[in-house]
Amino acid sequence: MAEEWVLVVWLVATTAAIRASGPIALGGREFPPRAMNVVTFLAPALLAALVTTETFRRSDDSSLTLDERALSLAAAGAALALRGGIIIAGAAALLVTAAARAVL
Repeated sequence: MAEEWVLVVWLVATTAAIRASGPIALGGREFPPRAMNVVTFLAPALLAALVTTETFRRSDDSSLTLDERALSLAAAGAALALRGGIIIAGAAALLVTAAARAVL
């Protein structure tokens, strides 16, 4: 049990150090507008990459996995494309995943 808490404390300290490094490196200066545009889209791009790799990860036999998670991702994407909001997208993904697992 102690090993887990050491890991949690280490992750908290590392996250705090990484988050503090930006303002320290800038020294109170403002980012140029073009750099702020890049920073603004960095978090959504990383989240999209994480979702994609977890959804379509390769299985043990090195083949691309397409299952109900792909359907739920498509449902959430469709809900967001129709300006449904994050709650509606999550509900759509949940319902499509449950229905696909029940059928498949």
